[in-house]
Amino acid sequence: MGGDDVDVVSPDADHAAAGLTGPGAPDMAGGSSAAAGSGQPPVPGVTRDLGAVLRFVERFSALLCQVGFPRMPARVFAALLVTDSGSLTAAELADMLRVSPAAISGAIRYLIQIGLANREREQGSRRDLYRVPDDVWYEVVRVREQVTARWVPTLQAGIEALGAGTPAAQRLAETADFFEFLRKQGPELLAKWTEHRASMQGRE
Repeated sequence: MGGDDVDVVSPDADHAAAGLTGPGAPDMAGGSSAAAGSGQPPVPGVTRDLGAVLRFVERFSALLCQVGFPRMPARVFAALLVTDSGSLTAAELADMLRVSPAAISGAIRYLIQIGLANREREQGSRRDLYRVPDDVWYEVVRVREQVTARWVPTLQAGIEALGAGTPAAQRLAETADFFEFLRKQGPELLAKWTEHRASMQGRE
């Protein structure tokens, strides 16, 4: 295109069908055009292929689905990840993913429950914004460890019911030992991540 090194795909066709163009459509460079007045400006000097961004959303959400993630929460989470602000309204998510507001509501409720999204009120508005938490994977691991730690007493009760030393009880015992290992090692691992993250941010 005019000697440019990088081809820019026109958004008029599949991008419009995916809700990526038009009034109020999500702006992959920084939140959404509708939310531009609330601290979500585009990134200066950055031009993105919106089709490539949308394909990433679908591919990443498909990977999440392969490990048991429900499809709609996976798509919503991926959509939030690709905004520089990390936040969108329910209407913007619905427009982007071409789904109903009810589907977005259910997906957001699921994401909030497992710690992959937060709800906050847009300043000067009655609209809610949905945001990916800061250091989201840290929070996911931390919450997971809290949950699995609560499984250990139940597993121990199962071992007693089955009879210690039996093959079934040994299987439960190994499971309990694994979760107990994670509980003990997890804080040290998370502390190392916090230290590593701080050192990486200091280099930017």
